[in-house]
Amino acid sequence: MPSRNVVKPDLPDAYYHIYARGAGKVEIFLEDVDYQFFLSLFARHLSLRQQSSRLSAYPHLRGDIELLCYCLMPNHIHLLVYQSEQGAMPRLMRSIMTSYSRYFNHKYKRSGALFETRYKASLIENEAYLLHISRYIHLNPRYYKRYPYSSLGYLTGQPSPEWLQPEKIQDLFGSAEKYKEFVADYEENKAMLDVLKKELAE
Repeated sequence: MPSRNVVKPDLPDAYYHIYARGAGKVEIFLEDVDYQFFLSLFARHLSLRQQSSRLSAYPHLRGDIELLCYCLMPNHIHLLVYQSEQGAMPRLMRSIMTSYSRYFNHKYKRSGALFETRYKASLIENEAYLLHISRYIHLNPRYYKRYPYSSLGYLTGQPSPEWLQPEKIQDLFGSAEKYKEFVADYEENKAMLDVLKKELAE
């Protein structure tokens, strides 16, 4: 089970489900280019080689934290990470959320906080919940199989960008096809339960 996310634990060698929502549930992605810019921030910090701007190098966290899967929804984000070095998660999230907020506010000529809170993080303490949360993240979109802003395709056969490291999830299944079946099985079971609940209520 996950630990409560009111006070964020910051432990080495630990898995976390990270969640952040737009302030007042406002949409934080309005165009395709917004999603792409957000993903580029992962590349900035998690690529094999350190990236830099004209003024300074960005924090290079490759080896300190791994992004295992993600889903970017119009008004919120879900990330699953493995933190090997204490402090890597807050450094990554602080940099990404600050950079994205600055980009979004400048582009759309707005001011104030873009995100509802700094972010929320739940410590995942067993393998069963780790598998469940990876599936939950990928099932967020209604049409999840063709949703372009999640990592599902990378866990089910497509080559991953270097800043995404889904191997810890993939290794638990042995093949992309088995993970695809795992995700779909929950969808089918949930649909069946919804039908039964509706029938019982009538």
